[in-house]
Amino acid sequence: MRLVLVGPPGAGKGTQAEFIAAHLCAPKISTGDLFRFNVGQGTPLGVEAKKYMDAGQLVPDEITINMVRQRLAEPDAGDGFLLDGFPRNVPQAEVLDDMLKELGVKIDVVLELVVEDDEVIRRLSGRRTCRGCGKIWHVEFDPTTVDGVCDRCDGQLFQRDDDKPETIAKRLEVYHEQTEPLVDFYSAQGKLVGIDATGPVEDVTDRAIDALGPFE
Repeated sequence: MRLVLVGPPGAGKGTQAEFIAAHLCAPKISTGDLFRFNVGQGTPLGVEAKKYMDAGQLVPDEITINMVRQRLAEPDAGDGFLLDGFPRNVPQAEVLDDMLKELGVKIDVVLELVVEDDEVIRRLSGRRTCRGCGKIWHVEFDPTTVDGVCDRCDGQLFQRDDDKPETIAKRLEVYHEQTEPLVDFYSAQGKLVGIDATGPVEDVTDRAIDALGPFE
C-alpha cells in the first residue's frame, strides 16, 4: 500500500505513522527523518539543506522533493510506503503524482487524522519539558506528582515556545492555509479517508487500521 498521512500539528501523525507502517510492513518516510539522514550523512542534498536550516530559513521545495524522490526509489519502498509530512501543499502533491507516475505506481489512499483546533491547542499547550532530562510531561494527560518538578530527575519543567497557545494558533493558521487544501485535492481523486483522531492512542490506531482495511 502507498499511503499519505495528513492532519494538523498535534494530531498524533508521528505516533500513528509508526504503528500503521509496522502494521503494513512498509517503510515510514518522513521529511524530518530525510533531513536528519541527509544532513547527518553530508549528502549533496543535505549540504544544501543545511545552508538554509543554519540561516533559519525554510528548505526550498526542490530540495525536499529531491530527497523524497531518492528515498522512494530505494528497494524497500518498491512494494509500498507511508509518507508522513509530505506533501505539505497541493503543488507538492502534484509533483508527487508525477514522480510516482515515472515509477509506474500511484498513491492508494490518503488518511486524514481529524482533530478540532481547540483539541490541538489543549494537547500541545499542556506539554511541559524537563530542563534536566528532557522528558516531556503533560499537565492534564501525564502530570507530575509535584507541579513544575520532574518525577524522573527532579528537574524544573518549562513550556517551550512551540507549545505556547499563540504559537500553536499560528501553526494551525499555516496548516489551514497551506496543507488543508490537500484534503480537497485527494478527495477529488477519491483517495481520502478521514478518521477521528481523538481519544487513546490505541483507539485511534484501531480506527486507522479499520479504515485502511478495504485498501489492503
